[in-house]
Amino acid sequence: MPRPVLAAVVGLALAFGLTAFSDPTLGDYRLAPADRVRIEVFGEPALGGDFTLDGRGRITLPLIGEIQASGLSAPRLQAAVADALAKGYLNQPRVAAQVLTYRPFYILGEVNRPGEYPYAADLTALQAVATAQGFTYRANSRRLFVRRAGVAVEQPLSPDARILPGDTVRIAERYF
Repeated sequence: MPRPVLAAVVGLALAFGLTAFSDPTLGDYRLAPADRVRIEVFGEPALGGDFTLDGRGRITLPLIGEIQASGLSAPRLQAAVADALAKGYLNQPRVAAQVLTYRPFYILGEVNRPGEYPYAADLTALQAVATAQGFTYRANSRRLFVRRAGVAVEQPLSPDARILPGDTVRIAERYF
């Protein structure tokens, strides 16, 4: 493929939020509503705990109140909590943040049990179908689609492609 054409294809894919050119991973995972995180403040166990991001993507911590966590990675959340605690509450706070559970993924279409399922690390599309108790007899097992969380465009999906938290997987119907 000539370079200008390839550049145009990549540009369109990025404009529509498609990730066909790279395998998504949780390495750069951004928090969103329904994620559950653990915050630990060393030396101050009463200031930490397990928190679920609310519908607005916020968590409420003792002393400092609400923190906007949606869109942050775990290390960025850790830094945000440490900064908030350093403003008049603790001297040089040491904070740890980790994701306990990711938001669910959704599967619909021609599977036996469509619905919402808990996310598991390194989940593939075929494993997601297995979680939903397999294909129906009308399923076209070669036509899988995904709509990534926060993206309005649905894209084709291979059975071994990675599913991310918040994704919606759709299995198409075969006609013959």
